[in-house]
Amino acid sequence: MIRVVVDDLAFVGADAIVRPASALLEPTTPTLRRLEQIGGPKFWEQLRAERELAVGSAVVTGGGDLTAELVIHAIIRSATEPVSRDSVRRALTAALQRAADWQLAHLAIPPLGIGAGNLPLEDAARVMTETLGWVPGPTGYPRDVTVVVDTEEEQHLFQTLLGSARS
Repeated sequence: MIRVVVDDLAFVGADAIVRPASALLEPTTPTLRRLEQIGGPKFWEQLRAERELAVGSAVVTGGGDLTAELVIHAIIRSATEPVSRDSVRRALTAALQRAADWQLAHLAIPPLGIGAGNLPLEDAARVMTETLGWVPGPTGYPRDVTVVVDTEEEQHLFQTLLGSARS
């Protein structure tokens, strides 16, 4: 099941949060810095990448002091590869695969690839709803996805696109 809520990602109850990140595990928007602050030192210490990760990949770390026990970092850009519809699709697919690998039933996901200099919200929402169309996956995981947005307008957009993707 996929649902869309207006909430604070740091406090949504889920097995894992999907966090859009750069190839060095840096947050992709200032809003995502809040996760680092709330996650505390235990979370922050896990964000040290020894080398650049591949755009379109996803890695799992602990959630530190976040409500969710785990965080799946979806790598959507690097210093040489900007955010694109393709990088968001590949990273979200990889994040869903990590959730299946770890048998995580419930994910919380913010809009991936948005923010200054990135994709327009509608493009990001379209890619995400198309990619989320196969939840739950063949393994049965994840069973539930909560898309966490900031405004009712964003909620309406995602719900409309999800409705279109299902019909």
